[in-house]
Amino acid sequence: MYIYDEEKMLTYLRGYLRGARFLESEKALSFAIDKHSGQVRADGQPYIIHPLFMACYAVALYGTTDDMVATILLHDVVEDCGVLLSALPVNDNVKRGVKFMTISPFDGEEKDATKRRYYNELIECKEALFCKGLDRFMNLSTMEGVMDERSIKKNILETHNLLMPVLHKAKSRYPDLSDALHIIRTNLRALYVSLAIVHHIELDFTKPK
Repeated sequence: MYIYDEEKMLTYLRGYLRGARFLESEKALSFAIDKHSGQVRADGQPYIIHPLFMACYAVALYGTTDDMVATILLHDVVEDCGVLLSALPVNDNVKRGVKFMTISPFDGEEKDATKRRYYNELIECKEALFCKGLDRFMNLSTMEGVMDERSIKKNILETHNLLMPVLHKAKSRYPDLSDALHIIRTNLRALYVSLAIVHHIELDFTKPK
C-alpha cells in the first residue's frame, strides 16, 4: 500500500492557495481538516489524505478555479461528518457543488435509480463534475487490497457505465474545462480498464466513454 505524505501535500497546497489567492479554498481546507480529524479511510490512512490528494491533483490542471478546489476539499464533509450544507464557511457556489456531490435519495426511490439520477445531475454543476472525476480516480487507485471483489466490480462498472458518459458530454458543455476533463477521462479510462482486465470484468465499449 502506498503511504501518502500528508504534511508534504498540506505544505504544497497551502502555499499554492495563498499564492493564487484562492480564499474560498483556504477556508475550506481549514474546515475540512477540523471536520475529518480522527477519521480514517478503509486502508487505515487519515481521511484528510483523500481530499488533499484530489486538491493537489486539481491545481495542476489548467482551468481549475477556487470554487472547484473548495468543493473538492469539502465534498465529503456533509455526507460523512454530519455537517449541514448551510454551515459550510464558503460561498453559495461551493455549497452548490458539495450538494451535487452528496447522494440524497428520494422517498421510495430504488438504489439504482438514485445512482443514475445522481450521475446524470452532475452535468448541471461543473464544480461537482470535476470533483467526482478526481474522487473516482483516487478511489479506484486505492481499492485493491482494501475492498472486496464485489465492491471493486461495482466501482469499475459504475465508472464505465455512469460516470464516463457524463464526463464525455461535459467536454462540450464546459469548453473552458475541456483540457482538464480530457486528462481526467484519459487517466480514469486507463485505470479502470486495467482493473477490469485483472478482475475479469467485461466492458461494453459500443457507446462513447
